[in-house]
Amino acid sequence: MKVLVLGGYGLIGEAVLERLIEDGHDLVGLGRDIVPARRRKPRPQWVAADMSRLLAAADWIPLLAGVEAVVNAAGALQDGSRDHLDAIHRRSVAALVTACEQAGVRRPVQISAIGADLDSDNAFFRTKAEGDRAVASSSLEWTILRPGLVIAQGAYGGTALLRALAAFPWFVPAVLADRPIQTVSVADVAEAVSRAVGGSLARGQIIDLVEERARPLGAVLLEFRAWLGLPKAPVVAVPAIVGRLAGIVADRLGLLGWRSPLRSAALAALEKGVTGNPKPWAEITGRPPQPLEATLAVMPAHVQERWFARLWLLKPIVFAILSTFWLASGVVGLARHDAAADILVSRGLPPAAALGMVLAGSVADIVVGAAVVVRPLARLVLLAMVAITLLYLAAATMLAPDLWLDPLGAIVKAVPMLCLVLVALVILEER
Repeated sequence: MKVLVLGGYGLIGEAVLERLIEDGHDLVGLGRDIVPARRRKPRPQWVAADMSRLLAAADWIPLLAGVEAVVNAAGALQDGSRDHLDAIHRRSVAALVTACEQAGVRRPVQISAIGADLDSDNAFFRTKAEGDRAVASSSLEWTILRPGLVIAQGAYGGTALLRALAAFPWFVPAVLADRPIQTVSVADVAEAVSRAVGGSLARGQIIDLVEERARPLGAVLLEFRAWLGLPKAPVVAVPAIVGRLAGIVADRLGLLGWRSPLRSAALAALEKGVTGNPKPWAEITGRPPQPLEATLAVMPAHVQERWFARLWLLKPIVFAILSTFWLASGVVGLARHDAAADILVSRGLPPAAALGMVLAGSVADIVVGAAVVVRPLARLVLLAMVAITLLYLAAATMLAPDLWLDPLGAIVKAVPMLCLVLVALVILEER
């Protein structure tokens, strides 16, 4: 069959894509940023499209040519600069359902979420439920899957945060450590999708995908710590106020494009607990989804997992340092432009040229210092920081080569900053 997978490069979507390829289907993956996905997974056909803009059936019809099944693995946690929950979860899904009915695509598989509820105060759960309602009210042979906390070999968002907290030195910090959690392996989610696409599931079902036993979040973190091979450590409950403050900060960063797993929507979901009913799936397959211990056992952790877990929390610190340094450098340069220009004049530059260089450099520092915290601009700005730093080094070498011998000189100070910028470029990757 030809199958269209929405969000085919995400944590769940990529596993679904791989499983359906194994099943022998022809795959089309759809998403906003498909260039890295095409490099990693060259076999499927990739289509670049933003679901939040596909709000009419006519928008979907060209994408459904020859398609026999659609898997919706796309979603967003909270409204932000690029994410609009109502458009992605409700309006786009409703338009897709209508298009499927018109184009004769009989099998939509909707990957929803545990806790989806039309009456929820949480916009994520409410809009997910509205999308589910659009699917369930159609004439199609639909299946809705609601996984719990999805665990995969890859890490993104909440699962990356779990690893980072589990690898914390000396103790394991946890907000809402007592909240019940039921996990599910991404392989079990892909198995459910495979059965739905292949027609071996009865149509018109809403199925929870969760392990049999719920456990506190603190216990989940300890399982991850053991999986990483780190020494035992106690779970330390973090006061709820700390979580709320972190959520406020993360929400503000979300307006700048950073999709932090600490945003208030995630914390509200965690406060409810992540639990569902494993019995329907156990009745279908003869077994419940595998428990967390078994999920972790089949994806052994090596040195790269420990590196990732230990360094993940440094990401916001690195960007905060970069932003603060460049902003401070620019402000100080403007405040003391006369003194800075005098240094260049003493090196043989005309006064006007010296003042122009100082002012231009200060403004450039302020611009990149402010822009680096805007997620869509971050990569370009980091490259600009590299170029500016190399330009400063070249200029200082030509104008003041003696500074190379000064242990406190500008050149020696620039080299660590250049290294930090390069580190930021590496850790900017999110999936």
